Amino acid sequence: MRQLNRISNIENRISHIIPIAYHHNHPLSYTRCKLFSTPLILPLATPFRISHGVRTEQPTLIVELRAEDGTVGYGEAPMTSYYGLRSDDCAGVLRRIGWLPVSTPEELHEWLDAEHPGLHPFLRCALDVATHDIWAKRQGKRLGELWEQAGRQTPTCFTLGIGSVEESVSKVRATPWPVYKIKLGGEHDLEVLRALRAATDSPFYVDANTGWTAEQTIALAPELKSLGVVFIEQPLPVADTEGQRRVKRECVLPTVADESCQTEEDVAACAELFDGINVKVVKCGGLLPARRMIRDARRRGLRIMAGCMTESSFGISGIAQLLPELDYADLDGAMLLAEDPAEGVRFDPRTGHAIYPDRAGTGAAFRL
Repeated sequence: MRQLNRISNIENRISHIIPIAYHHNHPLSYTRCKLFSTPLILPLATPFRISHGVRTEQPTLIVELRAEDGTVGYGEAPMTSYYGLRSDDCAGVLRRIGWLPVSTPEELHEWLDAEHPGLHPFLRCALDVATHDIWAKRQGKRLGELWEQAGRQTPTCFTLGIGSVEESVSKVRATPWPVYKIKLGGEHDLEVLRALRAATDSPFYVDANTGWTAEQTIALAPELKSLGVVFIEQPLPVADTEGQRRVKRECVLPTVADESCQTEEDVAACAELFDGINVKVVKCGGLLPARRMIRDARRRGLRIMAGCMTESSFGISGIAQLLPELDYADLDGAMLLAEDPAEGVRFDPRTGHAIYPDRAGTGAAFRL
């Protein structure tokens, strides 16, 4: 196993003072927190291929809010290259912010809207999750227990990147799982799915990552359905709204928006084109806006999924607090890593259900 490459250690972490005020019903009415930003490079267990390319590692930025009383909140911003993110640049942005005069996640977003409206949503998300973590820890509760949620258990899928028939079948046999997400868009999509169906009885989610046309999607869907596919995620490019409208009208399988649904403002348009949405907390700016997207989507009759961006358990443990509010989940990011720098929420390989650690907040912490 490759050694985790910690680019910076405690001596060169970026730190500065961040005052955080708390409402009068909290144990402390006022405290100060330091912000630590730690860039990491996370090697993947195996190369991961989608229609956009192939990756062998995931750079990321771990954000810590550390209060004077010892309370620590963790968030994560994956440094995804096709979103134009670099660790040095993002760490510099966080250094320039300087301080956060907030007591709740709501106040964090109000302050960011007023003082840093152009902050990248991935960085906003890291601050949002870290603030949620501290907010819940100060109340001695797991974060999800502080929200009104249904009692459902939503399993996460395990994702297979684009690969040959042999590679795909080998991964399924190595990682038995109750539901798989299959990345398609290669030359042998149906051949891969047929071989996988012969290797497992688990249902499939299919993700084309904008790699298909409307004609392909509609033509492939009947056999995909016969092979146990539950839905197709983002089959067409974002700009092809007319094609997607046709797909929604003619396709025998439901479709779920991913690249087409990045922020709260996208939900209404997606309701006209898709049957569901995939909420990515890093894209929308955190758990607070993600929960607003979920409520809006429910009102519009959409199915709801939450996904990840190959985060470590720092990021996954935050997203996993949303599970009771979802129909589908793709939270396997940490499972795809060769080495996870954090411990936190895990998933039962028999059921795909979350196993929450016995800790307040999101449950994430640096692995000792």
